Amino acid sequence: MEDAIEEATGLPESVQIPRQRGEQLLDSAARYAEERHWDVFPGTWLEVVDRVERCSCGAPACVAPGAHAARPDWANQATGSAAGARRMWAKQPKASILLPTGRTFDALEVPESAGCLALARMERMDLTLGPVTCTPDRRMLFFVLPGAALKVPGLVRKLGWSTSSVDLVARGDGQYVAAPPTRVGGQGAVQWVRRPTAANRWLPDAEELISPLAYACGREAAAQRARRS
Repeated sequence: MEDAIEEATGLPESVQIPRQRGEQLLDSAARYAEERHWDVFPGTWLEVVDRVERCSCGAPACVAPGAHAARPDWANQATGSAAGARRMWAKQPKASILLPTGRTFDALEVPESAGCLALARMERMDLTLGPVTCTPDRRMLFFVLPGAALKVPGLVRKLGWSTSSVDLVARGDGQYVAAPPTRVGGQGAVQWVRRPTAANRWLPDAEELISPLAYACGREAAAQRARRS
């Protein structure tokens, strides 16, 4: 498993996440568009108000400060052009990097603990994996081929799990994910667990990953029930 997993998952907890700079965001957004052909669009950003970082949206109880869409028409704003990305981030260098799902990829989202368990199992099974991110609120997202959001509920039920009993969410058409090095409030930054490389350009289908992911989520749910009892 890559060394980046420790950084992405907070293991060890002493890992410090550096403050992101505007040029890092601009360069990363342009690289995602140019090298991966992913659509990108700028979201909200963090502003310091009375020495406290707050979301640019102004909502005092923002659930994703600095890391959500800034406009209702964000889907039309997204671009797959590196030059277009550079123009947008030049206007607001601190804007978060958001990637629409349902276009070139979907994302399977699970709790971090379940994701780490599933990832270790996938590597033992020698499964082909795409990029994987980890968010500061301890969620892991596995990039898969588009269409996963429609198939996942049926695949989970086919494996004998109830969709309401496992914390496995598929993000598809009309949704988006935050990309590194986007920071979320004071929690830290989105990190790559498995970085985009030439080796993982071809994404797996959701069917290839659903079994280890559902199994790991089922174990996580069982452990939570045991702790509550």
